[in-house]
This record gives sequence, structure tokens and C-alpha cells, in this order.
Amino acid sequence: MVNKASKPTDSMIGHDTWNIQLDANGQLKHFLTTEGLSTEILTRILDTAESFASINEQHVKKVPLLRGKTIANLFFEASTRTRNTFELAAKRLSADVLNINISTSATSKGETLLDTLQNLQAMQCDMFVVRHGESGASHYIANRVAPHICVINAGDGSHAHPTQAMLDMFTIRRNKGDDFGKLRVAIVGDVLHSRVARSQIHALNILNTGDVRVIAPKTLLPTGIEDMGVGVYNNMEAGIQDADVVIMLRLQKERMQGALLPSEQEFYRMYGLTEERLKSAKSDAIVMHPGPINRGVEIESSVADGKQSVILDQVTYGISVRMAVMSMVLGREPETNGETIE
Repeated sequence: MVNKASKPTDSMIGHDTWNIQLDANGQLKHFLTTEGLSTEILTRILDTAESFASINEQHVKKVPLLRGKTIANLFFEASTRTRNTFELAAKRLSADVLNINISTSATSKGETLLDTLQNLQAMQCDMFVVRHGESGASHYIANRVAPHICVINAGDGSHAHPTQAMLDMFTIRRNKGDDFGKLRVAIVGDVLHSRVARSQIHALNILNTGDVRVIAPKTLLPTGIEDMGVGVYNNMEAGIQDADVVIMLRLQKERMQGALLPSEQEFYRMYGLTEERLKSAKSDAIVMHPGPINRGVEIESSVADGKQSVILDQVTYGISVRMAVMSMVLGREPETNGETIE
């Protein structure tokens, strides 16, 4: 448990979130949110990930860029894809990795979050990868760590999940090309509770995507969502009409308070992505989902496993994107695509 005296809250996400991410030279120091970053920085992440993608496809999947660096994974929430791909990314960069089991760490004995961080700093860690149930947690930590430590947000409450958004952008770019301006992207489902959707929307707009849409029942849309530069639809078929990319979101029942949905069956009837509904999108549209998938609730199994699905590609690309972000924030980017392989 996080001690209440040091518990992060939404109010800790200041408007300077994107400023704290950059050093004096305008380079990434932390990666907390896609919001407020430049097209140049996001494109650089994608380009750097592309150089690592070729490495990950080779027999020996390792480069020495982060040799001698220590990265601590601090996951206060359960995770499979994110935690494991961060660990793989760090190891493929030759870093040493600490996976902190929060449930068995000293925090379970009452140690505050700040005390935990200070002890990890004393172990000469260079980076904290943080997933936390409270919005603003990573920003709170980045404001309090020693100057040499970098922080990457692996998901905080309903606020942001920037590396997921960037692996999604990478997946889109690999399938649809560099020109986001000609694309229509539809994001479907529980937008209200989705940190992924928020980060995706910011990234898509920064990359100048032609048409960004959100599709959900009114009870699962945040107030003022229109101000984020998206088209809002309550009808599934109309929302995905002629879409190039359809991104389904997980129903986050653990974050819901009150009766926001009549039932999962009713949600699937109205908003589940079926083969029939997918016909409304373009014939070459790709289908995405950040996982974990609730089959028969958000998406039909035949669609999740079908030829238009790139869901498993997203997982694969997550390694390359997280390698890119880690190397960039630690100032150890590859100079060329021909980086020496160990």
C-alpha cells in the first residue's frame, strides 16, 4: 500500500507534465505522457523503434547500448504484456533489471512510496518504470527522484499510457505508411476509463491524423471529450464507417463505479466488433486492441484472430518501442541501423 501522506492524486498532474519530460536541450528525460510533445519527438521514437525492430528479428537480439545501467520495474498494478515487454526491452539493451514485487516488498509493511524510491536510488538505479493505479503517480515520482534517474510511465490510473500509445502508432505506421494525414482512426469502447485512449488521441493528433473518432455509449465518454480534437459517435456502424484503423478498448470494470452499462451482453450487442460490423470499415482496415481481450464482450473471436487483426503484432512491436524510449531517455540511441550486435 502507498502511505496516504505520499499518495499521488489527479491534482499532482500539473500542466507542466510535458515540460518535466524534457531536459535543457529539449530531449526526453522522462516519458510520462504523449500530451504536449512535438511531432519531431514522436517521429523520432518511431524511427528509433524501427532500427530496433530489425534487431529483434535477428537470431541474436541484443545490443550493448545500456550495458552498466540498472532499470527497476515498479508495478503496483497487475500486468502481463507491459511488464514483460519492458523487461525484455531492457535486457535486449543489455541493462540490469530489477523486478520489484510490490506485494512482498517493504511497502506492504507500511514503508512510504518515497522511502521505497530513496532505497532504490541508494542501489544506484538509473531508471524507474512505473505502473500505478493512481493518476499522476509517475509525474509525482519524476518530480522527486534524484536528477540522474529517468522515469517512464507504464500506466497511471485513467490518465496516460504513453508507451502503449507509441507502440500503437508504430503498428499503424508499419501497416499504413508514414502519412497519418490520410487516415481515419476509430477508437471504440470504454473511453472514460482508458488511459490508453487518452494517450492514443494525443499521439494521433500530434502526428496530424486526418480523422480521429471515438465511439462509445454516452456513459463511457469523458466530459469534454470533443475538446480533444475527436469526432464523437454513439452509433458503432456510423463511427467505423470507412475507417482505416479500428482500435477496440477493454471494458475496465474494476474502475467503474455505479451502473454505467446495462450488461456486458448489451454492450456487445451495441458496440462489439463482429465480422458483420467490420464490413463498415475499409476492406483493408486493421483491427487493434491493447489487451487483455474480453472475447465476446468487446470483440468477436473470429475478428480478434482474423486476417485484419494486428493485435499480436502490437505485442511484438512493444519491445522495439520500449527499447527506443529507454535508449532515448538515457541518451544512448543507436547512431545507425547497423548498431553492433553482441
